[in-house]
Amino acid sequence: MPARGAGLERLRLPPQRRLRRKSDFEAAYARGRRLGDRFFAMIARPNDSGGARLGLAVATRAAGNSVQRNRVRRVIRETFRLRQRDLPSIDVVVSARAGVHGARNDELRASLNTLWDKVTEQCASLPRS
Repeated sequence: MPARGAGLERLRLPPQRRLRRKSDFEAAYARGRRLGDRFFAMIARPNDSGGARLGLAVATRAAGNSVQRNRVRRVIRETFRLRQRDLPSIDVVVSARAGVHGARNDELRASLNTLWDKVTEQCASLPRS
């Protein structure tokens, strides 16, 4: 019988996979490729960290109260966590748009999965800056 939690390591979202510094967000905003739909806007730029990193920008105006903002953040992190191995080495900032307020989780997941596919397709061959 495998040890408890064995095999789950690859599904985690460790701190090195998150954007935390203001300078990382500013670099993505300044030099990133922009993608989006009615629920989310994504800004992606190549990095040298050896893997995809995620930054979140979920505002009260777009998502509503703290319960709704945290729900949206959880859905974003979940889809990123499951797709992180398929993504190129990029920094991605995901912003919520006004459409997320009141949207169902399955709609948000479908939207994000479509955007992750676009990011993978369009950003895999971007030159490092």
